[in-house]
Amino acid sequence: MDINTLKDAVARVRVIPVLVLDDISLARPLAEALVRGGLNVLEITLRTPNALRIMSEMAKVEGAIVGSGTVRGFDHMQQSVDAGCQFMVSPGAPRELLASAQNIDIPLLPGVSSPTEAMGAAEMGYSFLKFFPAQAMGGTAVLKSFASPFPDLVFCPTGGVSPANAPNYLGLCNVICVGGSWVTPTELVEKKDFAAIEGLARQATLLGR
Repeated sequence: MDINTLKDAVARVRVIPVLVLDDISLARPLAEALVRGGLNVLEITLRTPNALRIMSEMAKVEGAIVGSGTVRGFDHMQQSVDAGCQFMVSPGAPRELLASAQNIDIPLLPGVSSPTEAMGAAEMGYSFLKFFPAQAMGGTAVLKSFASPFPDLVFCPTGGVSPANAPNYLGLCNVICVGGSWVTPTELVEKKDFAAIEGLARQATLLGR
């Protein structure tokens, strides 16, 4: 998957579920519920011991486009490729990380929170960026201010995004999608209530339409 194919995929769904999961047995049924609900682009964060195995299992689900999150170094990138990921997401954008990603066959979505970071990423050839942590760094007001000086950049705000404020983000001209964890609440995942999660996914597909 190249960056343009990724942009097309996220533009269709508008919401990327951000998943923190460690129970391998839940990986495939959870991914299947999200795909059935219309959210097939999934970010699995590298925050649990079994995250890579979770990615591998979810990558087996038909229609799922699996990415790794919280990518912080080259080792994470190579592990993501080996796990079957099709994209990567980082919370930041240090120059060394951006340079390393250019040696990996799947695209990286770097995280930025300031004009300087956005310019640095753009200089390295990155035009699709994660705005993180979105709400804490000023939310829609900041992204609105980015639109004029950075007409060539598009963003995926993540961090504090919810069903209440997601439409505000998705209504901005430079926001292609949002990321959030509300689609997979811990209590529903632990109860294995995949029907309810599928319902939340369906509701999320309507945000910003």
